[in-house]
Amino acid sequence: MTPIVFHPFICRSDNYGLLLHDPETGATASVDAPDAAAIASHLEARGWKLTHIFTTHHHQDHIEGNEALKQRFGCIIIGPRAEAAQIPAIDQSVSGGDQISWSGHTLSVLNCPGHTKGHIAFHLPSDQAVFAGDTLFSLGCGRVFEGTMDEMYRSVSQFGELPPDTRLFCGHEYTQSNARFALAVEPGNAALQQRAVEVDRLRAAGQMTCPSTTGQELATNPFLRTGSAEIRRALKLDSASDAEVFAELRRRKDTFK
Repeated sequence: MTPIVFHPFICRSDNYGLLLHDPETGATASVDAPDAAAIASHLEARGWKLTHIFTTHHHQDHIEGNEALKQRFGCIIIGPRAEAAQIPAIDQSVSGGDQISWSGHTLSVLNCPGHTKGHIAFHLPSDQAVFAGDTLFSLGCGRVFEGTMDEMYRSVSQFGELPPDTRLFCGHEYTQSNARFALAVEPGNAALQQRAVEVDRLRAAGQMTCPSTTGQELATNPFLRTGSAEIRRALKLDSASDAEVFAELRRRKDTFK
């Protein structure tokens, strides 16, 4: 089976667009639809036709292009069952535990409540990739808007259970600001120090910092490192549960400058 071609790009101000293309069948999917014009431009530049949209959640900067892209390409839109009423032009709704067959490939759906109540992610094990939306970012995680801290902790934690070579594609280019917070709570982490230097180099050159890998995130992302003694000391939560450490990290990140 020919490997899927991944084409990430930044659109709007800091959203990631992502196209998946199967060279054998010509099938092309967009993960979310933040900007119809930008997505169409990247499709046209490669001679691809959009066949599917995989929607992670209902926030406007992830669904704004749905209707325009469906009208233009006739694509099939797949999104979270719990938010189906909020996903424009949705054709198929799915929940965690479901599997999607796309162009001979199987994507597993992960339930990820927290950022929104019905947020989902898509795991493509055949090509070592996961599409996390706004649940997990490189060196960070999404804000908790609709769910609970405990839900978000469980949602984020499941990414750490994926194989370490799984490429993490997320919804936003937030890595540089996330690195500053991560270093504030775990400054002695050598892998994090190296990652922060690399992120600064990439952003200074106008380049993207994603995808990372789940292995890289386990080594550097504080929200996947709630067992770190250094982080626990920084938070004064030495004997707290992992979920309590996660919640305090998220609260501090909400107001971090």
